[in-house]
Amino acid sequence: MLYLIATPIGNLGDITYRAVETLQCCDEVWCEDTRQTAKLLNHLGIKKPLVSCHEYTQKEKAPQLLDKLRAGLSVAYVSDAGMPGISDPGAGLIQACIEAGLPYTVLPGPSAVVTAAVLSGLPLDRFLFFGFLPREGAQRRAALADIAACGCTAILYESPHRVKDTLSDVLGAAGDCPCALVRELTKVHESCQRGTISEVLSALPQEVKGECVLLFSVPPRAEDAPTAGEMDALLLRLMDHMSLKDAAREASEALKLPKKQVYARALELKNE
Repeated sequence: MLYLIATPIGNLGDITYRAVETLQCCDEVWCEDTRQTAKLLNHLGIKKPLVSCHEYTQKEKAPQLLDKLRAGLSVAYVSDAGMPGISDPGAGLIQACIEAGLPYTVLPGPSAVVTAAVLSGLPLDRFLFFGFLPREGAQRRAALADIAACGCTAILYESPHRVKDTLSDVLGAAGDCPCALVRELTKVHESCQRGTISEVLSALPQEVKGECVLLFSVPPRAEDAPTAGEMDALLLRLMDHMSLKDAAREASEALKLPKKQVYARALELKNE
């Protein structure tokens, strides 16, 4: 069996009893970073063979894992912190098990996206998780447009060095909506800054520290008034696989907007 195990995102006391028992009983521990996992296992008093398997090696190492499972071994997989497969490696190993018809399971536990969502106080009847945004270019613009058009709470991860730029970009795409900036989850200096995007931006220190989770309560659009963000998102997706003219025509029909208006915006996106 392959066990995907959630590990603490800050406070080591958040490890579950079941996770500890499984780590004690498994034959090997595969992990994103052997140095990081060694610290956790040392804290727990567990000694196991560690095998490095990160985002860029999980595909090539999957056959080795499958051979071990076929031989009757039990393997645990952990990322550096949180739930494997959620903006962390692990999904590639799951797909390999599915294709090979071999068993795997997931042990629930710490997750930054879920913890931050509840801590934020923003509406959670419906939310979308965007992971880390692309850093630049058309992919970033498309992601920002998707956030602006989502009409619910949008959640994303960000590094402290780019958090101000991302807040500013979402402000431009979605307007000054309610948001929360959660930092240092479950650690001594855990914090949650709430307010509109502009209020959170103005309250930030010059140097932001700690890994960040950003949450935005994006208001739903009126059914008869598509947002600029929605139009941009649709155009960018269509322009990936068809001509600008055809993309503008399809977007115009889908959004019930004048063709000239949509075509003019498509030209602007192409030239940005």
